[in-house]
Amino acid sequence: MARPPPDPLYILRGSGASVNALHFCCGGDRPPLLYSGSGKGAVHVWNLSTRRAERVLESHAGNSVIWLNTFNNSRSCLISQGRDMRVCVWDLSEGRSAVTDSLHTGSVGFCQCSLLESRLGSTLLAHPTQHMEEVSVVEMSSWTQVCSLKPDSNLGMLMSMKMWQADSGPVLCAGYEDGSVVLWDVSHRRPFSLLKVHPEPVMSLDVDVCRQKGISGSSENILQSWRLDNQQSLQMHDSIQMTNPGVSQLRIRADGKILASAGWDNNIRVFGWKKLKPLAVLQHHTDMTWTITTTA
Repeated sequence: MARPPPDPLYILRGSGASVNALHFCCGGDRPPLLYSGSGKGAVHVWNLSTRRAERVLESHAGNSVIWLNTFNNSRSCLISQGRDMRVCVWDLSEGRSAVTDSLHTGSVGFCQCSLLESRLGSTLLAHPTQHMEEVSVVEMSSWTQVCSLKPDSNLGMLMSMKMWQADSGPVLCAGYEDGSVVLWDVSHRRPFSLLKVHPEPVMSLDVDVCRQKGISGSSENILQSWRLDNQQSLQMHDSIQMTNPGVSQLRIRADGKILASAGWDNNIRVFGWKKLKPLAVLQHHTDMTWTITTTA
Protein backbone atom coordinates (compact mmCIF):
# COMPACT_ATOMS: atom_id res chain seq x y z
CA MET A 1 0.00 0.00 0.00
CA ALA A 2 1.29 3.45 -0.91
CA ARG A 3 2.12 5.72 1.97
CA PRO A 4 -0.27 8.69 2.48
CA PRO A 5 1.08 12.15 1.63
CA PRO A 6 2.67 14.01 4.54
CA ASP A 7 0.83 16.61 6.57
CA PRO A 8 2.18 20.19 6.62
CA LEU A 9 5.22 20.56 8.86
CA TYR A 10 3.72 23.82 10.05
CA ILE A 11 1.31 26.48 8.79
CA LEU A 12 2.05 30.21 8.63
CA ARG A 13 -1.12 32.24 9.12
CA GLY A 14 -1.86 35.95 8.90
CA SER A 15 -1.29 37.01 5.29
CA GLY A 16 -4.79 38.46 5.14
CA ALA A 17 -5.19 37.71 1.41
CA SER A 18 -4.17 35.19 -1.22
CA VAL A 19 -0.41 34.48 -1.32
CA ASN A 20 0.84 35.14 -4.86
CA ALA A 21 4.64 35.11 -4.42
CA LEU A 22 7.15 33.21 -2.26
CA HIS A 23 10.93 33.31 -1.86
CA PHE A 24 13.29 31.50 0.54
CA CYS A 25 16.39 33.15 1.96
CA CYS A 26 18.61 30.56 3.64
CA GLY A 27 22.27 30.20 4.54
CA GLY A 28 24.71 31.43 7.15
CA ASP A 29 24.20 31.23 10.88
CA ARG A 30 20.97 33.21 10.99
CA PRO A 31 17.50 31.61 10.91
CA PRO A 32 16.06 30.90 7.45
CA LEU A 33 13.50 33.35 6.14
CA LEU A 34 10.51 33.02 3.86
CA TYR A 35 9.19 36.10 2.06
CA SER A 36 5.54 36.02 0.99
CA GLY A 37 3.66 38.55 -1.14
CA SER A 38 -0.09 38.91 -0.84
CA GLY A 39 -2.93 39.97 -3.07
CA LYS A 40 -3.32 43.17 -0.99
CA GLY A 41 0.27 44.37 -1.38
CA ALA A 42 1.73 43.10 1.90
CA VAL A 43 5.12 41.39 2.04
CA HIS A 44 5.55 39.21 5.14
CA VAL A 45 9.06 38.30 6.27
CA TRP A 46 8.66 34.98 8.09
CA ASN A 47 11.26 33.66 10.51
CA LEU A 48 11.11 29.89 9.95
CA SER A 49 12.69 29.16 13.36
CA THR A 50 10.05 31.05 15.37
CA ARG A 51 7.39 30.54 12.66
CA ARG A 52 6.32 34.16 13.05
CA ALA A 53 6.44 37.22 10.84
CA GLU A 54 9.45 39.36 11.77
CA ARG A 55 7.98 42.31 9.87
CA VAL A 56 5.32 43.21 7.34
CA LEU A 57 6.11 45.55 4.45
CA GLU A 58 3.20 47.51 2.99
CA SER A 59 4.03 47.74 -0.68
CA HIS A 60 2.81 48.53 -4.19
CA ALA A 61 -0.05 50.80 -3.06
CA GLY A 62 -2.10 47.82 -1.97
CA ASN A 63 -1.83 46.06 -5.34
CA SER A 64 -0.99 42.38 -5.58
CA VAL A 65 2.66 41.34 -5.17
CA ILE A 66 3.44 38.79 -7.89
CA TRP A 67 7.21 38.19 -7.57
CA LEU A 68 9.91 38.36 -4.88
CA ASN A 69 13.67 37.82 -4.93
CA THR A 70 16.84 38.82 -3.07
CA PHE A 71 20.31 39.91 -4.20
CA ASN A 72 22.98 37.23 -3.63
CA ASN A 73 20.57 35.48 -1.23
CA SER A 74 21.03 38.45 1.13
CA ARG A 75 18.25 39.17 3.60
CA SER A 76 19.08 42.90 3.57
CA CYS A 77 18.09 43.64 -0.05
CA LEU A 78 14.71 42.51 -1.37
CA ILE A 79 13.18 42.99 -4.82
CA SER A 80 9.41 42.95 -5.33
CA GLN A 81 7.16 43.20 -8.38
CA GLY A 82 3.56 44.35 -8.08
CA ARG A 83 0.44 44.84 -10.16
CA ASP A 84 0.98 48.60 -9.77
CA MET A 85 3.42 48.25 -12.69
CA ARG A 86 6.47 48.76 -10.46
CA VAL A 87 9.53 46.77 -9.44
CA CYS A 88 10.81 47.95 -6.04
CA VAL A 89 14.20 47.50 -4.37
CA TRP A 90 14.03 47.37 -0.56
CA ASP A 91 16.68 48.09 2.07
CA LEU A 92 15.96 45.75 4.99
CA SER A 93 19.31 46.15 6.78
CA GLU A 94 19.53 47.19 10.44
CA GLY A 95 15.78 47.18 10.91
CA ARG A 96 15.02 49.42 7.93
CA SER A 97 12.03 48.83 5.64
CA ALA A 98 12.56 51.38 2.91
CA VAL A 99 12.15 51.34 -0.87
CA THR A 100 15.47 52.71 -2.16
CA ASP A 101 14.78 52.46 -5.89
CA SER A 102 12.03 51.45 -8.28
CA LEU A 103 11.31 50.86 -11.96
CA HIS A 104 8.04 51.55 -13.75
CA THR A 105 7.50 48.58 -16.07
CA GLY A 106 4.17 49.58 -17.60
CA SER A 107 3.01 45.95 -17.41
CA VAL A 108 -0.45 45.15 -16.08
CA GLY A 109 -0.11 41.41 -16.70
CA PHE A 110 0.86 38.54 -14.42
CA CYS A 111 4.22 37.60 -15.96
CA GLN A 112 6.92 37.48 -13.27
CA CYS A 113 10.34 39.08 -13.64
CA SER A 114 13.57 37.07 -13.81
CA LEU A 115 16.85 38.04 -12.15
CA LEU A 116 20.38 37.16 -13.30
CA GLU A 117 23.37 38.01 -11.12
CA SER A 118 26.58 37.53 -13.12
CA ARG A 119 29.97 36.54 -11.74
CA LEU A 120 31.33 39.87 -13.04
CA GLY A 121 29.17 41.83 -10.62
CA SER A 122 26.44 43.11 -12.92
CA THR A 123 22.80 42.25 -12.29
CA LEU A 124 20.29 41.90 -15.10
CA LEU A 125 16.52 42.03 -14.68
CA ALA A 126 14.12 40.77 -17.35
CA HIS A 127 10.67 42.28 -16.98
CA PRO A 128 7.42 42.50 -18.97
CA THR A 129 6.47 45.88 -20.43
CA GLN A 130 3.41 47.85 -21.54
CA HIS A 131 3.70 45.98 -24.86
CA MET A 132 2.19 42.67 -23.83
CA GLU A 133 4.44 40.46 -26.02
CA GLU A 134 7.74 42.22 -25.16
CA VAL A 135 10.55 41.44 -22.69
CA SER A 136 12.86 44.24 -21.58
CA VAL A 137 16.24 43.39 -20.04
CA VAL A 138 17.83 46.11 -17.90
CA GLU A 139 21.03 46.49 -15.87
CA MET A 140 19.78 47.09 -12.34
CA SER A 141 22.48 49.43 -11.06
CA SER A 142 21.30 52.16 -13.46
CA TRP A 143 18.09 50.69 -14.95
CA THR A 144 19.80 51.00 -18.34
CA GLN A 145 18.08 48.88 -20.98
CA VAL A 146 20.32 46.15 -22.37
CA CYS A 147 17.84 44.94 -24.97
CA SER A 148 14.22 44.50 -25.92
CA LEU A 149 13.02 41.08 -27.09
CA LYS A 150 9.89 40.83 -29.20
CA PRO A 151 8.88 37.90 -31.44
CA ASP A 152 8.58 38.56 -35.19
CA SER A 153 5.35 36.56 -35.38
CA ASN A 154 2.26 37.10 -33.24
CA LEU A 155 2.57 34.74 -30.27
CA GLY A 156 0.29 36.75 -28.02
CA MET A 157 0.94 37.94 -24.49
CA LEU A 158 4.15 37.14 -22.60
CA MET A 159 3.15 34.71 -19.83
CA SER A 160 6.29 33.44 -18.08
CA MET A 161 10.08 33.49 -18.37
CA LYS A 162 13.44 32.51 -16.90
CA MET A 163 16.89 33.96 -17.59
CA TRP A 164 20.26 32.32 -16.93
CA GLN A 165 23.94 32.58 -17.83
CA ALA A 166 25.17 30.24 -20.59
CA ASP A 167 28.72 29.94 -21.94
CA SER A 168 27.71 32.16 -24.86
CA GLY A 169 26.13 34.82 -22.63
CA PRO A 170 22.72 35.49 -21.05
CA VAL A 171 19.88 33.30 -22.30
CA LEU A 172 16.18 33.80 -21.67
CA CYS A 173 13.37 31.28 -22.09
CA ALA A 174 9.89 32.78 -22.48
CA GLY A 175 6.41 31.26 -22.70
CA TYR A 176 3.63 32.95 -24.64
CA GLU A 177 -0.15 33.08 -24.90
CA ASP A 178 -0.35 30.84 -27.99
CA GLY A 179 1.45 27.99 -26.17
CA SER A 180 4.90 28.64 -27.68
CA VAL A 181 8.22 28.64 -25.83
CA VAL A 182 11.00 30.82 -27.27
CA LEU A 183 14.68 30.60 -26.35
CA TRP A 184 16.32 34.04 -26.68
CA ASP A 185 19.96 35.01 -27.17
CA VAL A 186 20.01 38.15 -25.01
CA SER A 187 23.44 39.39 -26.17
CA HIS A 188 22.47 39.34 -29.86
CA ARG A 189 18.78 40.16 -29.32
CA ARG A 190 17.53 37.28 -31.42
CA PRO A 191 15.76 33.96 -30.87
CA PHE A 192 17.74 30.73 -30.85
CA SER A 193 14.62 28.66 -31.42
CA LEU A 194 10.83 28.47 -31.04
CA LEU A 195 8.74 25.44 -30.07
CA LYS A 196 4.94 25.16 -29.94
CA VAL A 197 4.57 23.22 -26.69
CA HIS A 198 0.94 23.67 -25.61
CA PRO A 199 -2.41 24.38 -27.29
CA GLU A 200 -3.14 26.87 -24.47
CA PRO A 201 -1.13 29.74 -22.88
CA VAL A 202 2.08 28.78 -21.08
CA MET A 203 1.14 29.57 -17.48
CA SER A 204 4.52 28.66 -16.00
CA LEU A 205 7.91 27.26 -16.94
CA ASP A 206 11.20 26.39 -15.28
CA VAL A 207 14.58 25.30 -16.62
CA ASP A 208 17.20 22.92 -15.25
CA VAL A 209 20.30 24.63 -16.61
CA CYS A 210 22.66 21.78 -15.66
CA ARG A 211 20.64 19.18 -17.57
CA GLN A 212 19.62 21.61 -20.35
CA LYS A 213 16.02 20.56 -19.83
CA GLY A 214 12.87 22.51 -19.03
CA ILE A 215 9.24 22.00 -18.08
CA SER A 216 6.07 23.98 -18.77
CA GLY A 217 2.40 23.83 -17.93
CA SER A 218 -0.80 25.51 -19.06
CA SER A 219 -4.53 25.42 -18.40
CA GLU A 220 -4.65 21.82 -19.68
CA ASN A 221 -3.76 18.77 -17.59
CA ILE A 222 -0.42 18.04 -19.29
CA LEU A 223 3.05 18.96 -18.04
CA GLN A 224 5.45 18.98 -20.97
CA SER A 225 9.24 18.76 -20.69
CA TRP A 226 11.63 19.82 -23.46
CA ARG A 227 15.38 19.78 -24.08
CA LEU A 228 17.97 22.20 -25.43
CA ASP A 229 20.32 20.51 -27.89
CA ASN A 230 23.91 21.55 -28.69
CA GLN A 231 22.66 24.14 -31.18
CA GLN A 232 20.37 25.71 -28.54
CA SER A 233 17.33 24.30 -30.35
CA LEU A 234 14.27 23.35 -28.29
CA GLN A 235 13.06 19.74 -28.67
CA MET A 236 10.05 17.98 -27.12
CA HIS A 237 11.16 15.46 -24.51
CA ASP A 238 8.57 13.94 -22.17
CA SER A 239 5.16 14.64 -20.67
CA ILE A 240 2.91 13.58 -17.84
CA GLN A 241 -0.85 13.80 -17.50
CA MET A 242 -2.32 15.14 -14.27
CA THR A 243 -5.70 14.29 -12.80
CA ASN A 244 -7.01 17.84 -13.03
CA PRO A 245 -6.19 20.70 -15.42
CA GLY A 246 -4.47 23.98 -14.67
CA VAL A 247 -1.01 24.92 -13.35
CA SER A 248 -0.17 28.20 -11.65
CA GLN A 249 3.54 27.61 -11.13
CA LEU A 250 6.28 25.02 -11.61
CA ARG A 251 9.57 24.83 -9.72
CA ILE A 252 12.55 22.49 -10.08
CA ARG A 253 14.47 22.11 -6.82
CA ALA A 254 18.05 23.41 -6.87
CA ASP A 255 19.53 19.91 -6.60
CA GLY A 256 17.65 18.80 -9.74
CA LYS A 257 15.86 15.90 -8.05
CA ILE A 258 12.36 17.23 -7.42
CA LEU A 259 9.74 19.05 -9.50
CA ALA A 260 6.75 20.66 -7.76
CA SER A 261 3.60 22.15 -9.27
CA ALA A 262 0.97 24.49 -7.83
CA GLY A 263 -2.39 23.50 -9.28
CA TRP A 264 -5.73 25.10 -9.94
CA ASP A 265 -7.33 22.16 -8.11
CA ASN A 266 -5.93 23.42 -4.75
CA ASN A 267 -3.19 20.77 -4.68
CA ILE A 268 0.59 20.74 -4.73
CA ARG A 269 2.03 17.86 -6.78
CA VAL A 270 5.55 16.52 -6.33
CA PHE A 271 7.38 14.59 -9.07
CA GLY A 272 10.78 13.05 -9.52
CA TRP A 273 12.38 15.39 -12.02
CA LYS A 274 14.47 12.81 -13.89
CA LYS A 275 11.54 10.68 -15.12
CA LEU A 276 8.53 12.82 -14.08
CA LYS A 277 7.48 10.08 -11.67
CA PRO A 278 4.60 11.20 -9.41
CA LEU A 279 5.71 11.13 -5.77
CA ALA A 280 3.00 12.87 -3.75
CA VAL A 281 -0.12 15.03 -3.87
CA LEU A 282 -0.15 17.53 -0.99
CA GLN A 283 -3.77 18.27 -0.10
CA HIS A 284 -4.21 21.05 2.42
CA HIS A 285 -5.36 24.21 0.64
CA THR A 286 -9.05 24.89 0.12
CA ASP A 287 -8.63 27.24 -2.83
CA MET A 288 -6.44 27.52 -5.93
CA THR A 289 -2.71 27.47 -5.20
CA TRP A 290 -1.01 30.42 -6.90
CA THR A 291 2.65 29.97 -6.15
CA ILE A 292 5.29 27.55 -4.94
CA THR A 293 8.97 27.81 -4.13
CA THR A 294 11.74 25.34 -3.33
CA THR A 295 15.13 25.38 -1.68
CA ALA A 296 17.97 22.84 -1.87
